[in-house]
Amino acid sequence: QVRLVESGGGLVQPGGSLRLSCAASVSIFSFHAMGWYRQPPGKQRDLVARITSGGSTNYADSVKGRFTISRDLDKNTVYLQMDSLKPEDTALYYCNTHPPTNTNWGQGTQVTISS
Repeated sequence: QVRLVESGGGLVQPGGSLRLSCAASVSIFSFHAMGWYRQPPGKQRDLVARITSGGSTNYADSVKGRFTISRDLDKNTVYLQMDSLKPEDTALYYCNTHPPTNTNWGQGTQVTISS
């Protein structure tokens, strides 16, 4: 079973930045793609960004131009750089493979955007 540990969340003001990290217990290169997902309060969990094994990236329209997904294969870690944060980015952020595997969901990391 893959263990994924998210970190880096916090409380920031609108317009601020955060960098999330997702450390995997296995080689992330073995997966077709890794993704960052988020679940706002009372809403469903949706894909925010993904990066394929070949390094291609895709983003949800709501974060395009503000978020950047990257990875460090040596560290088996996936990152999400979030800039120009907005209150509507407030959510619990998770990483997982893409498509997601139910047994891989971790605890997530909370991101709160508020003045």
